[in-house]
Formats: sequence, C-alpha cells, structure tokens
Amino acid sequence: MAGHSKWANTKHRKAAVDAKKAKINARYIKQIEVAARNGGPDPDGNPALALAVQKAKKESVPNDNIDRAIKRGGGLTGDTVEYEEITYEVRGPAGSALLVECLTDNRNRAAAEVRTAVTRSGGTVADPGSVAYMFQRKGVVTVPTTGGVTEDDVLGAVLEAGVEEVVEREESFEVHSEPSDLQEVLQGLEEAGIAYDSDEVAFVSDMKIDLELDDAKKFLRLHDALDDLDDVQNIHTNADLSADTLAALEAEG
Repeated sequence: MAGHSKWANTKHRKAAVDAKKAKINARYIKQIEVAARNGGPDPDGNPALALAVQKAKKESVPNDNIDRAIKRGGGLTGDTVEYEEITYEVRGPAGSALLVECLTDNRNRAAAEVRTAVTRSGGTVADPGSVAYMFQRKGVVTVPTTGGVTEDDVLGAVLEAGVEEVVEREESFEVHSEPSDLQEVLQGLEEAGIAYDSDEVAFVSDMKIDLELDDAKKFLRLHDALDDLDDVQNIHTNADLSADTLAALEAEG
C-alpha cells in the first residue's frame, strides 16, 4: 500500500491489526478479480493475474479466497465483476500531496467517501493535474538491511536491470526502476540471494516534503481516514519524516 515513507510503519499506526488485515485481504481479492476479468482465469497465460496471486499469497490471503476470486473474475461463477479505476488528487498539510487510487463498483460512492474523508481530516481534494505532475510511475522494491546487506550488494545485483537509483531508508533500501524493468530487478536480487520485502509499481515523487510533528499528526489523520475506505487501493505521497519527528511520534505512542 505504497509505504515508501518513514512514517508508514510508525508504531502508533499498528492498532486494529485484525481489521487492517481483513481490509488488505479484500484489496488483493479485488485486484485478483480485475486481473482475471481482464486477462482470463489462467495464471499461466495471464501475467497480471499471476502477479496478483503471488502478492496475495505473500500477504497470507487464504487459498480458498484466492480461488473464488479467480473464478468470479473469470466469469466462471455467473457473477459479474465490474470495477472502475479512479485516482483522486489530494493536498495535505504543509504542502504535502497524495495520489489516492481507488477500485470501485460505484463511482459516485467512491467520490463522496473520498471527499468526506479528506474534508473532515483537514485536507483538500485538488483539481486534476495539480498534484499528479509531482509524481512519476516507478517500479519500487524494498530490501531490508537485515543480514548485513549493503548498498553495494544491492547495486551489484540490480545494476544490469536498468535500475535508476537505490535510496537508503531507516531499515531498508528502496530500489527504483522503470516499471518495465521491475521483473528484471527482482530477478537480479533473487539470483544474488538478496531477500526483498515488497515490490510494486507505484507513484514516486522527487519533491519530498519533510513534515514537522504537528503537521505529521495532521497528515497521518488524513492518510488513515483515506486508508480506511473500502474503495481505496493505494495511497502515494511525497510526505516524509525526519528522524527527530519520527522519534517524537514514537515517544507519544
């Protein structure tokens, strides 16, 4: 779910774990249904479906749920699956920006829920294009720094895969590439025996906004309100936290 900033894993956001897990599972099920609808129910002949299934299994989505989603999306159950992809642009505190990707069977409901969540949390729904220009679509792979993995190790594994940069975070490296090079990056890491936590095609911004404590709290309230919506699939942002702000948030619990 686009966790490219240090605020994404702060401890105070780990409440209601079971509810969050159920919501994450539901998001993967939607993605599987859409992939099966668009490319057919056979993962061997449908790379998008194979990838969606792989990600769902990595998040421990039950196999029975995955199988039902494939059949439903592939039209094998008689049910009709019609989802629409919509992206909303949102302005948050202190110049922060968010791209909110939705997958919905009711455009009007999604629009109303997003607008309500944003307004109640102190944000603003922006005009189309006024936020999106800050972001570029990239392949993003997160490699944990555990096990003594260094930046040179990561670079050596992915250099021939067209990688654009390796960004060092608090407890991980982020490998950025063109979306079309993502599979080659993963292959390079696997061949080098380097484990990775996540891989996705995401919107990444070079215009990072470092939030101070008060603005970080406001931003997290906005992010969580959007993340709680059933139709929201991914949230991409240019917001970031300094080590001092992160520590202050952790101290407050």
